[in-house]
Amino acid sequence: MARRCDITGKVPLTGNNVSHANNKTKRRQLPNLRSVKITLEDGTRKRIRVAASTLRTMKKQAAQAATAATAE
Repeated sequence: MARRCDITGKVPLTGNNVSHANNKTKRRQLPNLRSVKITLEDGTRKRIRVAASTLRTMKKQAAQAATAATAE
């Protein structure tokens, strides 16, 4: 299974580990993926892999929407 966020498409980055002696070896920086269950329009539940930063953004947007709805 690919290490990819299903919503934003974040993928692993590549770079170098650099030692004190300035030796360079390849490394991968993986996205912080979490499995979450979402409910689709037809009522079924599906598990998707989402980056933690995306979850944080989604929670902020949901909170703002709820605040705007109560203010009206």
